[in-house]
Amino acid sequence: MYGLTPFENNFNLFNAFNDFEKDFFGASMPLKACRTDIRDEGNKYVMEAELPGFEKDDIKLDINGNYLVITAEHRTENDETDSAGNYIRRERSYGSYQRSFDISDVDQNAINAEYKNGILFIDLPKMQIEQPSSRRLEIK
Repeated sequence: MYGLTPFENNFNLFNAFNDFEKDFFGASMPLKACRTDIRDEGNKYVMEAELPGFEKDDIKLDINGNYLVITAEHRTENDETDSAGNYIRRERSYGSYQRSFDISDVDQNAINAEYKNGILFIDLPKMQIEQPSSRRLEIK
């Protein structure tokens, strides 16, 4: 009966599913990226979004109506070739994240963003609801 089991003796099904996201997506692009903390500091909200592995140019902030949309996209390609130019290994990875946040009570013209050490910091000053508009924010 044990000979019909399709798994090796050292296979642990529980660990395989726990480590699925790490093994499948690789260490450079964690599935749980873009964890976001938002603090209310009275006159403003402070948002901290974790975006490890992304460069500043990989991140876009857009205001669509009353929503702040954070989009991060990252592509990598690794090519290893022999002396004849034939590739021995060729790997590509792609990671993309998008989160939307309601900013209907935020002064959209006073939003500031900064990206440091894999964390996107966004200051969102509070105000009365205004007519929504669309524009792209620049990251400092």
